[in-house]
Amino acid sequence: MQPLSAFLIVLVFFAFFILSSAIKILKEYERGVIFRLGRLIGAKGPGIIFLIPIVDRMVKISLRTVVMDVPEQDVITKDNVSLKVNAVVYFRVIQPDKAVVEVENYLHATSQLSQTTLRSVLGQSQLDELLSEREKINTELQTIIDHLASPWGIKVSNVEVKHVDLPIEMKRAMAKQAEAERERRAKVIHADGEFQASQKLADAAKVIGEHPVAVQLRFLQTLTEVATEKNSTTIFPVPIDLLSPFIKKMKKEKDKDKE
Repeated sequence: MQPLSAFLIVLVFFAFFILSSAIKILKEYERGVIFRLGRLIGAKGPGIIFLIPIVDRMVKISLRTVVMDVPEQDVITKDNVSLKVNAVVYFRVIQPDKAVVEVENYLHATSQLSQTTLRSVLGQSQLDELLSEREKINTELQTIIDHLASPWGIKVSNVEVKHVDLPIEMKRAMAKQAEAERERRAKVIHADGEFQASQKLADAAKVIGEHPVAVQLRFLQTLTEVATEKNSTTIFPVPIDLLSPFIKKMKKEKDKDKE
């Protein structure tokens, strides 16, 4: 009985091993790449997958989007500015069989490809383009990485330059440039205001020259504005026209005395 019981235990254990290696369950976002005696059969899943024990081997691949952080890279731009730049890459596997057969480790390969492409593209761009045309650079990075990774069955959906670390000297220079630009705009606005004011004064002078009574009306308006304030003294300017006869008479008398 003991040899028979031992044989049954071995048989049960062997059957359990066979079933566990023959039946696989894959989730909705997973695919299994099947190799039969070393040759690619194809990708299967999701659900229950039946394999031939010892003959078949399965490599499980996830189809979910991978968010990969590209490490900080030392970049020298086209205008010779040294920067530290990092980025983030969004991609997913769309052909599991290629992701297994065409490349040894698609995650590591995509990471290295992203790093080299980031240095290459930013090295061909100027600092102003990197700071002001970020979306254009992101699109260029996404296009290049997606094109190079497509033979591996990988689709790159988006690439974003996350952070640009400028040297302290460059930050100071940019601050001085921005300050000078603000001063220039302030001077231009001030000069434009003076020009517009001079035009209005010239128009007002033309109107007053055609209508001398306007001077008197403006004078009365000024007195009205002064009178509204709580002042103990009121300044009453005398028109020059009233004093002109006396001034002419005094000049004549001086001329006679000289003679």
